[in-house]
Amino acid sequence: MPRIRNWKDVKFYRPHKKSKYKHIDSLFKDTVDWQLIETHWQDMLQIVLSIKAGKISSSLLLRKFGSYSKQNKLCLALRELGYIIRTLFLLDYISDIDLREEITAQTNKVESYNGFSAWISFGNPYTIVASNDPEEHEKAIKYTDIIANSIMFQNVIDQSNIIVELKEEGYPIAKKSLARGSPYLTDHINRFGKYVVNMQIEPIDIKRAMKLPI
Repeated sequence: MPRIRNWKDVKFYRPHKKSKYKHIDSLFKDTVDWQLIETHWQDMLQIVLSIKAGKISSSLLLRKFGSYSKQNKLCLALRELGYIIRTLFLLDYISDIDLREEITAQTNKVESYNGFSAWISFGNPYTIVASNDPEEHEKAIKYTDIIANSIMFQNVIDQSNIIVELKEEGYPIAKKSLARGSPYLTDHINRFGKYVVNMQIEPIDIKRAMKLPI
């Protein structure tokens, strides 16, 4: 579910021209073209089935539609369907404060991870993009995820052990304080330093960290 910052600038589509609403009628600027959707409904279903069957990827489909004329009837029908879905979502969005808070919280998590991944994959990102090789793109994403997961795992273990130590020393640990923790810490990492593997160092006690008192 997207976080829409400037939803007031987005058009709401009413189902029929005669549809009127007591308090929110001014939000609706246009009307859905149901006839266009009905005419191309079978083609739209065929696209969905092709994607689900793996016959075509959604990214390839978007590129193809992007190269079509803006007057392509199937493209216009899909756009009309998108207007309906977006309008329904926006109506839920503006009327449900819990939904807005949940979307904001989840989006912040995603943005934090994206920033964390960007910090890890330093260098020139355009080198891979310019190659236009899907396999190289996939490998770059997977390799970055492996490093990100390793750092996050280490961060969580380190934080958990510190919290356990504080608890054993008698310091009170509140759930609200734990909720403020983040696995995306980078200040302690020397990104451009030397990396030496020392097999003599004893590994961190993961079992101890798993006893984190909550």
